[in-house]
Amino acid sequence: MSRDFDPEPGQWYEDLERDGTFKVVSVDPDEALVRIQWLDGEFEELDVEAWSELDLELTQEPEGWVDDDEEDDEEDDLDEEDWEDDDEDWDDEDDEDYDDEDDEYRDRE
Repeated sequence: MSRDFDPEPGQWYEDLERDGTFKVVSVDPDEALVRIQWLDGEFEELDVEAWSELDLELTQEPEGWVDDDEEDDEEDDLDEEDWEDDDEDWDDEDDEDYDDEDDEYRDRE
């Protein structure tokens, strides 16, 4: 029995014919394409006609699933706290010791 589900980004589905699990990564209505990612990490693009022919069942995110894209994004994002820690490294305590009159470049004027 075929079930008719609209592709929803982030939703996991089980393809009953292929006996595989995938999630919808994105839907492009302008191009009429559905981009999916299989459990093994492979990506595939389906047109809406191919999508409508799938025998699908809704399912939950598989236990232990690690999304490489999300993991990379998390590593790239710094928390505000991280920025504050970095600012401390830029505080120059030696500024008080700096004397403009001793600047060798000014001597060249």
